[in-house]
Amino acid sequence: MTAPVRWGILSTARINRRLIPAAHASGRAELVGVASRDQARAEEYARQWEIPRAYGSYEALLADEDIEAVYISLPNSLHVEWSIRALEAGKHVLCEKPMGKHAAGVEEAFDVADRAGLVLSEAFMYRHNPQARKLRELLDDGAIGEPRIVRARFGFALFDTDNIRLRPEVEGGSLMDVGCYCVNGSRLVAGEPELVFGSQLIGPSGTDWLVTGSLRFPGDVFGLFDCWTMLPERDELEVLGTEGSLFLDDPWFAQPPLIELRRDGGSERIETEQADSYLLELENVSDAIRADGDLLLGRADAVGNARALEALAGSAESGLPVRL
Repeated sequence: MTAPVRWGILSTARINRRLIPAAHASGRAELVGVASRDQARAEEYARQWEIPRAYGSYEALLADEDIEAVYISLPNSLHVEWSIRALEAGKHVLCEKPMGKHAAGVEEAFDVADRAGLVLSEAFMYRHNPQARKLRELLDDGAIGEPRIVRARFGFALFDTDNIRLRPEVEGGSLMDVGCYCVNGSRLVAGEPELVFGSQLIGPSGTDWLVTGSLRFPGDVFGLFDCWTMLPERDELEVLGTEGSLFLDDPWFAQPPLIELRRDGGSERIETEQADSYLLELENVSDAIRADGDLLLGRADAVGNARALEALAGSAESGLPVRL
């Protein structure tokens, strides 16, 4: 039997609460340690989540030769830097989305991973869910003919300007926090955009509280999305084709996992199995580390998403379309 991959976590971020139970439940991953910038905080967190080791600095965790891989859940602005530092320390890396705002930095991280022969993956957990796989399967099978429009949205209401999601100095804001899902989902459907245009509303925090974007893809496919941190919660993904449409009411968390196929004046509910996306994500990366399976999300997807996000942010700031 293949030994489980020994994992550590950099930071005590709130998002960890979704990954830690998955790590404890997996037979292919073993959660060994967690690091904070404060030893007491790390020890308290380790006790709370039943993690054997606590480190008072990120460097200390990376220096532990017993840890093979790290999950990076630091603020957005630190993702590329600490991915590179972890890779240079000989660790495989699963980096929380979005890996970076600038494509060049993401490319650099993958260059380091390739030189070291290590696995690096961006943590878009929904892509590992059977619902996302079924969506791609339906498109490939021509269930709605030729796709022409992709519509995506994701947002929630948050007005606490001290919240990390609303802090510009760590690359907070709606585009990076939730718009990255819309961009990734649109790319899952249509590939890499050729032309993008973004508009934004900057809130009192100095971050974008509302972003709308349009994307043109090869083959005359058009994408439209909106994301926000100022309106009631909503998340959807819809693909309209020449012979029908596919609608996902909860594309990112798959609760419940359901795709509605609409065509010929009627609709069909297509249910997929209930699954823990975080568990599937962690096990996919662990399998790739052990050479027991193919990595789902690697360089091409991460760089493609960063390139689109960078272009959309630039367009929103300038008011001009950006060609990729």
